[in-house]
Amino acid sequence: MKLEISSEAVEWYKDEMELDKGDTVRFFVRYGGNSTIQKGFSLGVMTEEPIEPFTDIEVDGITFYIEEKDAWYFDEYDLNVQYNNVYDEVEFDYKES
Repeated sequence: MKLEISSEAVEWYKDEMELDKGDTVRFFVRYGGNSTIQKGFSLGVMTEEPIEPFTDIEVDGITFYIEEKDAWYFDEYDLNVQYNNVYDEVEFDYKES
């Protein structure tokens, strides 16, 4: 499972979540919402220190990661986080590994 995040998405997160270098951002599975890969579940985002990271990426001094306990959600998919300038929000793009 590969995690990618565009520099524009990082800037959006920095602004929205008031992030600084050294901060960590976790993508986690939550019940409810709409996902194209796991019906009835979606991704949430929070600042939290890693416990058992499954995968991570550091961009501009900020670490984005997914915990081992949430790895099942991706089930042979990679996550690419992009910024959508039309809606001024980020979007999750899932690609088969």
